[in-house]
Amino acid sequence: MKNVETADRIHLGSLIDELKKGKYVIPDFQREFEWDPKDVLDLIQSIFMDYYVGTLLFWKGSKENYKVLSCESTYGFIGKPDPQHIVLDGQQRLTAIYYAFFKPDKPFPGRKNPIAFWININNILEDDFENAFFYDRITYRYQYILDHKEEQYKRHLFPLAEMQDGSWGTSDWIKGYRDYWQDQVEDETGDIEESQKAIKEYQRYADQAKEFREIIEELLNKYYISYIELDRDIDVAKVCDIFTKVNSKGVQLDIFDLLNAMLRPKNILLKNMWRDAEQRLNFTAQKKMKIYILQVMSILEQSYCSSKYLYYLVPESIKTVKKPDSTKEKISLVNTSEEFIDKWNNAVNALEKAIKTLKNPSDFGTIQSNFVPYPSIIPVFASIKTFVESSDFKNKLDIQSKIRKWYWASIFTNRYSSAVESTSAKDFQDLKEWFTDDDAEPEIIAEFISTYKSINLLTDNQKGSAIYNSIINLLVINEARDWASFELPEFDNIDDHHIVPGSVFREEGGPAINSVLNRTLLTSSTNRHIINSRMPNEYLKEMLENNDPKKVYDVLSSHLISKKAVEILLKEPFTKADFDSFLEERQNTIKDAIENILIKEKVEIPIVLQELNSKIEKIELALRELIIEKSGNSYENYKTRTPGHIQDKIKKRINTELKKKPHLSLEDFNSFDKLVQYFDLFEYYDLIVSKMNWSSFEAIFESKEQLQSRFNQLSTLRNAIRHTREVSSIEKLDGEAAIAWFTEILD
Repeated sequence: MKNVETADRIHLGSLIDELKKGKYVIPDFQREFEWDPKDVLDLIQSIFMDYYVGTLLFWKGSKENYKVLSCESTYGFIGKPDPQHIVLDGQQRLTAIYYAFFKPDKPFPGRKNPIAFWININNILEDDFENAFFYDRITYRYQYILDHKEEQYKRHLFPLAEMQDGSWGTSDWIKGYRDYWQDQVEDETGDIEESQKAIKEYQRYADQAKEFREIIEELLNKYYISYIELDRDIDVAKVCDIFTKVNSKGVQLDIFDLLNAMLRPKNILLKNMWRDAEQRLNFTAQKKMKIYILQVMSILEQSYCSSKYLYYLVPESIKTVKKPDSTKEKISLVNTSEEFIDKWNNAVNALEKAIKTLKNPSDFGTIQSNFVPYPSIIPVFASIKTFVESSDFKNKLDIQSKIRKWYWASIFTNRYSSAVESTSAKDFQDLKEWFTDDDAEPEIIAEFISTYKSINLLTDNQKGSAIYNSIINLLVINEARDWASFELPEFDNIDDHHIVPGSVFREEGGPAINSVLNRTLLTSSTNRHIINSRMPNEYLKEMLENNDPKKVYDVLSSHLISKKAVEILLKEPFTKADFDSFLEERQNTIKDAIENILIKEKVEIPIVLQELNSKIEKIELALRELIIEKSGNSYENYKTRTPGHIQDKIKKRINTELKKKPHLSLEDFNSFDKLVQYFDLFEYYDLIVSKMNWSSFEAIFESKEQLQSRFNQLSTLRNAIRHTREVSSIEKLDGEAAIAWFTEILD
């Protein structure tokens, strides 16, 4: 019988050299690289400590096999590959070794930045392996160190990437390290006693270069990694069977991997389709999002989304269904590859819209990925929104209200903490029935209404839990304003911070000090400059003394901190009993907000205001055109005519836009008319009345005071409409007057 496999081993130096030449390729049905940087660090530490890191499984390749399995080079590989081996088991380890030892100019998978791996020479020579290795994002600081060897020598930091050139490359670096410290010995001058001490230390560093070289050379030449190589002539089916058996002893293939393999004969490249969609869905639960796409497809097709139902998405797969008359029928949900691709694209669009909706600060308030209460609810949320959008409902405003109530009821009852697939299927069907029959309200709504007041926000729902995050979302919906500027903050520069500093009452207060009742949304700058580890009876007192007290109370109210709660926080001295009273009062305020905002939805958007909103949009567009007309459209005009504080805000908004849309670049924002689109309403005013610009606009608007008054009226009405706040009759009349004034002048 033909010998189908060969066991052997390879030393690390040769393995690095073969990785450099691109001799290892990854088949399409393998998992993506899923390790964290910490996992890579653990592997490096194991190698340096001469530990066994497992046996690799290769298949000796051929052009036909590379093509059949759609093989690709190791993540980050640059250059022309020379494939020799297909990696069946060990992809995570080989990719980790490549990334650590070659430092490719690509972000670490799942991260925004490249990462560099380092050795602390002093620690490794002392056998302190725990602290000898570390990694860090390649920020400005570490890029500077990477670019300047003298900085590496001075800090005793050896970049692992130096090992990509084997013994020759590392020898050059180590020689440079030795020479650097030898030069310090020769250049040392100063006090004799101190100088002798320094010379002794510098000489020790120079001498230890030899010891470090021995460690590296022994590692490159004497550390062996074992592997098994399958013969080139084994057929593909047998290799896949071997792979499945090997893989079943490690990390199980998930449904995505299996469907990917099943769809390949249908000419559907699922992994490639996911790569195209990944950036569009880059918000939360990134490792699960590719499964979420399949679940949305399945829910929309058959209402169910557990793994066994996902198999019916494979084109021409036969499913047996029971008809209303109890007879059975065999059907195919997806008939062609083109149909599958269309449904995939529709599901991607559905999820993208759902994420955008969840991030809406008016309805759901999940402004950051770490504030998403339950990522697992997203597939059914996306599916139900898509179902409504594609249906001919006449009561869509009412339906959107029902969706919001179901969503919040599910979050506050922890409905999506387990049995997610079956829960999603039931909710999808129950909601569809409720949309057409008001009496068919899902039971979860009544459960939420009857139990929300008994939720313990003090100790049971710590940071990161679903209910904790939902309270943070509620603060966003309630338009929690900044405590320094009293304006709505930039959402990408905000986080949850303590109200009473975390160091106070920590021992006697227990977990309550970190509960959501003692947290609120603040910018880091406000937390640093307003609170600054001070007690509320200090910083709140200053806020009230230096500003209009009514406005301060209004701002604190937007954080669901009542006037009574403020009075408690202002007490001197502020005792543990006062802290408990504050928590109790805030809990009551938050629960009232849950009832009023999430359950009763007291504020609705009046249809009549939509016409006013359209007129406001026309005024905004006209203001943009006027600014460009008077200022000029070049980027240089923008830089010279726009106040610095506005430029700072626009820069942040553009950076946020670039993160959301990686296909864009700074070149897409190289003119004034493109940048002015990112101004908010009052930033138009600030630009117009600035010292450098007023002379260009004075003949049009005549009075700064009148202009400011009209902007205030317009802004009040605009924000009320767009943030679903109730509009008073006076605000409406003032806003209409401002619209008429602007329209006449701008025409």
